[in-house]
Amino acid sequence: MVATVGAEVWVMVDGWEAAVEAQIRSAQQRGEFDNLPGAGRPIPGRGLPYDESWWIKSFLEREALPTDLLLPTPLQLRRKVEQVPDEVRDLPTEQAVRAFVAVLNAEIIAWLRNPSGPRVVVRPVDADTVVWRWREDRQRVAQERAASASREDVAPSVQVRRRRWLPWRRR
Repeated sequence: MVATVGAEVWVMVDGWEAAVEAQIRSAQQRGEFDNLPGAGRPIPGRGLPYDESWWIKSFLEREALPTDLLLPTPLQLRRKVEQVPDEVRDLPTEQAVRAFVAVLNAEIIAWLRNPSGPRVVVRPVDADTVVWRWREDRQRVAQERAASASREDVAPSVQVRRRRWLPWRRR
């Protein structure tokens, strides 16, 4: 009796597969598979070893998302702390710099109160140190601009005016 049940199941599966194959053949004859995107190109990743997270990586690439989103919270916070000088460089005032540091420190303290993920040391950022570096960077940039402006004043650029060649003008 088990054999007959198994045979009936195989008959049903064969019938279902035949119906699907018939639909595929009729779609091919109608030309529904012609001019599909990627037709004639090799399958991406074919020949490479299997990667379990291939779909996550392709999603991040397709949506142009940063890979930092996959990091655990403490590593994301460490990355943000490392990027503080670059983030505050273009801020206009000291208050804006302090506000940025305050927001980052609030995130760090919230994580320290309820840590999750790997045990990674993350300390709040010292706002005074960040402001001091921000001031030094602004002074250095201002000095470089002043030096380049004084060099331009000393040696003004000589503009050579060229005559346009026009086909109807005789030489």
